[in-house]
Amino acid sequence: MTTTRGLRDREEPITMLTAYDAPTAAIVDEAGVDAVLVGDSMGNAALGYDSTLPVTFAEVASRTGAVARATEDALVVADMPFLSFGVDEAESVRNAGRLLKEANADAVKIESGPHTVEMTRRMTDVGIPVMAHLGLTPQHVNRLGGYTRQGTDRDAAEEIIDLAGAHADAGAFALVLEHVPANLAGAVTEALAIPTIGIGAGPDCDGQVLVINDAVGLGEWAPPFSRQFGDVRGEMLNAVEAYEEAVRTGEFPADEHSHVEDDLDDLY
Repeated sequence: MTTTRGLRDREEPITMLTAYDAPTAAIVDEAGVDAVLVGDSMGNAALGYDSTLPVTFAEVASRTGAVARATEDALVVADMPFLSFGVDEAESVRNAGRLLKEANADAVKIESGPHTVEMTRRMTDVGIPVMAHLGLTPQHVNRLGGYTRQGTDRDAAEEIIDLAGAHADAGAFALVLEHVPANLAGAVTEALAIPTIGIGAGPDCDGQVLVINDAVGLGEWAPPFSRQFGDVRGEMLNAVEAYEEAVRTGEFPADEHSHVEDDLDDLY
């Protein structure tokens, strides 16, 4: 089974994908992916929201439990949704702990900033493994003015480097870098003793993560920094259309899909 320490000791690139339900998590786990992120990206990818902001703690906890029950080897990381952390330190630590204690997550991920350094230290002190997250942080979309690339000027890049180091010093076991220049991600990776996991951050991170919908081609749209490794949406559409046609034409259910009990003939 993959552990937080195991990620730090790996020599091969780390692989991580999101999953929001048990069947998907089982497939990701069977494929040998190192870590499953129960991301608040479920808001857009699975729950029909326009952003991650409406995602509730209860939704993350429920889906984390489902993913954990279906996962044997991969590390299960639960995302802390908007306002489940950062308002009050005690409440933040308690919520993170509940994802481990009640939903069986192995670690939590926090969209990070200056305000989460001491929170990361406190969580780590009480035994909660923390994955930090810098660069594009979707929970700050209203402040950022959109899902734009971050760290593109020297001041912003230096702030990301400084915050990365501060979170590593505070005990974070890994760092997600999202939608930042590849050379900045390379510099952060070089500077840290903990692994970096990139999404839209180039090839020089210690690992990569994608939203499962984007990776398998389930959605109608994918960000430009992702790659679709399949066409699950097309396959599902073909199967559903075939089912609809078979029912309408009477082809399904056929005799082999039905059972007739001879003793019941006199009921008709």
